[in-house]
Parts: sequence; C-alpha cells; structure tokens
Amino acid sequence: MKGVFVVALIAFAFLMAAKLASGSHDYQDALTKAVLFFEGQRSGFLPQDQRMSWRSNSGLSDGWTYNADLVGGYYDAGDNIKFGFPMAFTTTMLAWSVLEFGAIMPPNELRNAMLAIRWATDYLLKTVSQPNRIFVQVGDPRSDHDCWERPEDMDTARTVYAVDAPNAASDVAGETAAALAASSLVFWSTDPGYAETLLRNAISAFQFADNYRGAYSDNANVKYSACPYYCDFDGYQDELLWGAAWLRRATKDDNFLNYLQTNGKTLGADDNINEFGWDNKHAGLNVLVSKEVLEGNLYSLESFKASADSFMCTLIPESPSSHIEYTPGGLLFRPGGSNLQHATSISFLELVYANYLDHTSQSLNCGNVVVSAQTLRQHAKRQVDYILGDNPMGLSYMVGYSNYYPQRIHHRGSSLPSIKDHPQFIACKEGSTYYNSTDPNPNVLVGAIVGGPGEDDVYVDNRDDFRKSEPTTYINAPFIGVLAYFAANPNFS
Repeated sequence: MKGVFVVALIAFAFLMAAKLASGSHDYQDALTKAVLFFEGQRSGFLPQDQRMSWRSNSGLSDGWTYNADLVGGYYDAGDNIKFGFPMAFTTTMLAWSVLEFGAIMPPNELRNAMLAIRWATDYLLKTVSQPNRIFVQVGDPRSDHDCWERPEDMDTARTVYAVDAPNAASDVAGETAAALAASSLVFWSTDPGYAETLLRNAISAFQFADNYRGAYSDNANVKYSACPYYCDFDGYQDELLWGAAWLRRATKDDNFLNYLQTNGKTLGADDNINEFGWDNKHAGLNVLVSKEVLEGNLYSLESFKASADSFMCTLIPESPSSHIEYTPGGLLFRPGGSNLQHATSISFLELVYANYLDHTSQSLNCGNVVVSAQTLRQHAKRQVDYILGDNPMGLSYMVGYSNYYPQRIHHRGSSLPSIKDHPQFIACKEGSTYYNSTDPNPNVLVGAIVGGPGEDDVYVDNRDDFRKSEPTTYINAPFIGVLAYFAANPNFS
C-alpha cells in the first residue's frame, strides 16, 4: 500500500509542473490556516467560539497533585504532553510575529493571533505563580507515548514536573521571561492591565533564571521525563541573554542593557551558531538586539549585529561563508527530525532582519557579495513557497492548504474519531487500530505544518514516520509572521 502511494506521489509530481512554474500562492489563506492550527492544539476548557470543532475539553485536572491550577496551554505536537520549554518558545515567536508584522495583518487574523498568544500566556502565568518555583511540564511522556488516544480520553499519568529554588531552570525560566515580556508588548495598547501582569511576571521569571543558573534537564526530578524529548542540549546561557533582550525591549530599562553588555561574551553571544529554534536562541538573539544598533545607534551592542550579519551570510548560497545545506529542491536542511522548523524560523529571522536593514537603508557585506533586504526576502520566499507546494513532490506541507497535502499525519486527535462523532471512550491500546490504519485521518488539523521531507526532497505520507509527519507548535509559530509579510506583499518577487 505504501509503495503504491509513493508511486502515486512521484506521478503526481509531474502533473504539478505547471503549478511549480507559476509559483503563485494564496498567502492570506495560508496565514488564516496557520493561525487556526493552534486551536487544534489547545488543552483545557475550550471556549464557545472554538473553530476546530472536532476538539473538546481535555486535561481539566492538570496540576492537582501540587494543589495548583495548570489547566490550559498547548500540546506541543501530536501527543498529549505540555512541555514548558517549547511552549514558551512558541509563545515568544507568536508574539514576535505580531510585533513585527501585526500592523500588516488582516484585522481578523491579528485578533486570532492575539487569542493564540493569550491562550499560551494565561497558562505560562500559572507556571510561575508560586514563589521560587516554575512548573516545567505536565504529563508523563512514557505512558503517554505508549498510548494512542485522544486528549479528551486521556487516562495516562498527568504528572506535574516542577523545579524549586535553589535548583536551576534557567532555560525554561529564561524562555518564559522572554515569552511574557514579548507578549506584554503585544497587549500593551489593548489590555494594559494584562500587559503589566505579563511584564511583572517576566521580570520575576528572569530573576529565577539568573539567580539559580543551570539547565532544567540536569535536575534529577525532571531529566528522565524531559529527555530525550526536550532536553537542553545547547546550554542555558542563550536563554538568559534572550530573556534579558526581550525585557530590555519591553521595559527600555538600562539594567537589561547593562546585562547584555556585561554578560554577552561570557554567556556565548559571540557563538555563531547557524540555528534558531526551541533549544538554541543565539541567531534570534543577535537579530533582536541588532534592532537597537541599526535603529537606535547603540554601538555598545555592535558585536550582536556583527554576529547577526555573519549568520545571514551563512544562509546565502552565493556568499563565500555559506555553509547551510539545501536539498536538491532548494529547502534549507539540517539533520534530525522536524526539519521544517528550521525553514520557518530562519525565514522569519531573514524577514525581520530585512525590515531592520530597510528602516535604515542598509545592506550587509558577505565577503565580496552585497546582500540587501530584498535578497533576504527572496531567500525567505523560496522557503515559504517550497513549504506551500513548490517542491519536487508538488505537495503542500501545510495540512488543508491546496488540494494536495499530507493525509496521515502523526497526531492523535486528528487520526482518531472525534469525540463528537464517537462519544464512547477509546482506551490506550484501542487507538492502535487507527494508528496502524492506512486510511486518511478523519479530522483535518487545518494549518498544521508537518516535519517535512528528507534531504532528498522525498516525503512518504506515513503516520508512523513521526520525524516527517508530526506537526509541532514551534514549526507554525514563526511562520505566522512570515505569511503575514507575504500576504501583505503578494506580488513580491
């Protein structure tokens, strides 16, 4: 059956030649769907205006073992766990998307994006609601991953994982500080009281992160449940700088400026790592801080801009310092699973940096190659169009966009009958029937971007190949800003 499907995909690729040549996409439709995706990932009591109607309430007793309310937030991917580290990063990226591109979003999508942010921040506030403690995870991943069941049916252990001072959680606390600070800027004009609450808690989370330095996944009580899923592989230092940078932007407080200036080198700001995602913030940090150099002439932060320039040069194939891999079809590629997370996050940074360069009429020099804002946007657009269907498979990697997209994604709620259609309980192992089925998922998780193809541009529509077929919140979050830009500039070429 799978072999037949591969042949069908290859045959269909030839039929897509005309579409590939045109390269035209409805970016506004893609934006609408990318935001809608987050409703399919919601945990907790769902609101009356929930549009992803095949979902229902779940995780309603989360936190009870600590006498805490930890209801809400997002499931990170196709499972039913709430991992604080990637959820906080997802929130930061949703907020940054709105801060950079919200002004050009259609009003309804801006509203929906802000609702997506608030669903996350309401939960993140709960995770830092107790003094000298941060809740970093809800749900035991081993028992969860041993089951294939709807979130509405969860009967696995909803274990709560907390880190108490003086134990360290600089990475999760630093990223939570960044998320709350960035989100405070989003809500400042529409709900100043809420924004103030977010900012106050951001400062408190950052103090926890800085006072008790270390990685949360080094904590014995957390390690064997956070790992190998969301271990801190790259160290906690980048999250300290990242949190400080967002607090500087949110508060304009020189104390955070001094923190960046004093701790930049010792915490690795000069580490030129060509990666940006839930575990490594260096590239995003350098782009974010560069705004103050480019637009505010704050030359004491020049080293951050130099690192941002260097990062951008590694992305451009014509640059002498280019060393990012691309697939034959042109997709930015890094080894490991969920590759499209790199394409969406790095495209976002390119568009943000292009805006900063434009505002100051600057370009950057990559050896003997001059890279303009236009060049960065063209590079980002190639990644976007690849994801939306301009690729050797002729396949949209966003579920529900175009007529040809993955049908068998690795996602429990999507692949099992909806509780609305099948109200009877489906037990842990009973879901295996649906997992092993070759039928398309009965519930379309509209807007979900899957992990994507391999380095050979090949994608097989297999539910069990989670590295390629599983969507995640942190693939989608930066893509909101990217799609907002191209929706507002559809004729960009």
